Amino acid sequence: MPLTFYTNPNSRGRIVQWMLEEVGCAYDTVLLDYERSSAADRWGGAALARPNDASSQRGRFFTEVNPMGKVPAIVHDGRVVTESAAIVAYLAKTFPSAGLAPTSDERADYYRWMFFAAGPLEQAVTNHRAGFFPAPEQEFFFGYGSYERTVNELERAVSSKPFIAGNRFTAADVYVGSHIGWGLGLKTLPKRDAFLEYLGRITQRDGFRRAAAKSETAAAA
Repeated sequence: MPLTFYTNPNSRGRIVQWMLEEVGCAYDTVLLDYERSSAADRWGGAALARPNDASSQRGRFFTEVNPMGKVPAIVHDGRVVTESAAIVAYLAKTFPSAGLAPTSDERADYYRWMFFAAGPLEQAVTNHRAGFFPAPEQEFFFGYGSYERTVNELERAVSSKPFIAGNRFTAADVYVGSHIGWGLGLKTLPKRDAFLEYLGRITQRDGFRRAAAKSETAAAA
């Protein structure tokens, strides 16, 4: 069953690359560049550059894979999956031999914290980085309430157990851990001991190291 991975090395595609390395499946990678706003713009903006050839593999991404023009995305056995959390959960379920899907005892925490990271954490950190701070009377508009409460809850989650769903590494650790890694690197999350300790546990894995090396090689190309 062929799998194609569409990504940019400076995107949330790094989350999916890590997961792909963890499950150990064969995959082809299609790199998509961001549009540059100027010659000095190293990383590009949020929009992907659309190739002139709409029939090329890169061009078909915008019509057949994700017309929103957002990465990451995968096409597996003819089926398209977008959104990082969905891809991670899909891969865990589709490749059970990797042992990254939850057991019945882990399932509640697995889904709870994966989608906490995809929803409240993502929104809270994004707004915080953009300099948007809801007034107390606005907090009920937002799924996260406040940045401070969200960060405190994340700290509690990674402190309560060795891994996010229990005593072993699961796909939810790929997703939650990636958010913490990005947050510490970009300084959108505070450098708390609980975050550093948790990240230290999960980034010792061979899958993480392989994915990081591939992403760095692609970013330098």
